[in-house]
Amino acid sequence: MSKIKLLLEVVNDMRSLADSIQAVCNAMAESDSAPKEVPATKTETANEPDIPLEKVRMVLAEKSQIGFTAEVRGLIQKYGADKLSAVDKAYYSDILKDAEELGNG
Repeated sequence: MSKIKLLLEVVNDMRSLADSIQAVCNAMAESDSAPKEVPATKTETANEPDIPLEKVRMVLAEKSQIGFTAEVRGLIQKYGADKLSAVDKAYYSDILKDAEELGNG
């Protein structure tokens, strides 16, 4: 492999790492600004729990940091989007299940 190609791979890896770090920071900032009080009644349906974008983002960022960046991008594209924030909330639980399987199969 030429030195130029190797350097380009390093640059791409650094960009991916920076994106992952940004995602974790955003998730942490959003969770810090969330209200700490638990509502008296919870109206979640049993069939589809309300999974926050921040949780999905944090899980995918962790997977990306341990070397599954391409697979994470593939997951997002699998659900019809080019970035996580464009994925329909209905798919969040499926994405989390798929992310759990990364590295296990």
